[in-house]
Amino acid sequence: MKEKKMILPAELLESPFTLIGKEWMLVAAEKDGKVNAMTAAWGGLGVLWGKNVAFVFIRPQRYTKEFVDAADTMSLTFFGESYRNMMNYMGKVSGRDEDKVEKAGLTVAYEGETPYFEEARLTMIGRKLYAQELKPECFVDGDSTDKWYPEKDFHTMYVIELEKIWMAE
Repeated sequence: MKEKKMILPAELLESPFTLIGKEWMLVAAEKDGKVNAMTAAWGGLGVLWGKNVAFVFIRPQRYTKEFVDAADTMSLTFFGESYRNMMNYMGKVSGRDEDKVEKAGLTVAYEGETPYFEEARLTMIGRKLYAQELKPECFVDGDSTDKWYPEKDFHTMYVIELEKIWMAE
């Protein structure tokens, strides 16, 4: 088990563009006693409604969406480049087909009701504040819908309040 140090959101000095867009994250939640997670490379960190938040986007066909919708909380975990193969696997294989968390060799731990992974170098625990499906009529840049949504499978955006952040020491 990695030793972890709790940090405040303002103490996170890493670029969210690198964390989410380059390193990627696992989004994990629990439903009916089972944990599922998926790799995500879209999202953000910021301040909304006077709270430190993360923005997470999940397509409707992703199995993890069922878990996120059923739970009040979720975790976002970051692993670093040495875990790239695991992150690829977690993004390509569905938890409907196999226990991909176990097969990936991840150790599930809990912060209260929220599952996360012991192997992560950075863990964010968040409580859902808001969820809304993206709507085609709301896109100002119409090219985005054609490029990113040819199947019209628009993401649901979740806004979560960051309750805890840990970094591996």
